Amino acid sequence: MEKETIVKEIVKALELFSDKIHHEMREMGQQLRAEMQDMGQQLRAEMQEIRSEIRGVESKLEAKIDALKQEMNEQFQQLNEKVDQLRDELTDTQETVDLLSSKTLQHERKLRSLYRQS
Repeated sequence: MEKETIVKEIVKALELFSDKIHHEMREMGQQLRAEMQDMGQQLRAEMQEIRSEIRGVESKLEAKIDALKQEMNEQFQQLNEKVDQLRDELTDTQETVDLLSSKTLQHERKLRSLYRQS
């Protein structure tokens, strides 16, 4: 009977030890869940902060792009005005050349005519 009592005591001790291990495992699981939730919240907060920073950078870039577009439009406008002025000057120059060419031809004809008469 002593063996039976010893076996029962060993079984009882193993059951107690098993219960203790299960209890500790549940506690560890709960602690792990709590830590994971904390880490998840921290990660969400950091991601929100990063999103805010990205939005700020995005806004700055858009503002710079808009400023560059405006500056380029102004420069193109100035360039177009200069090209228009050059066209006007070239047109005036061409008209002057045409007039001078016409007058030169007239004078040459007159000179030929005078030369023939003499």
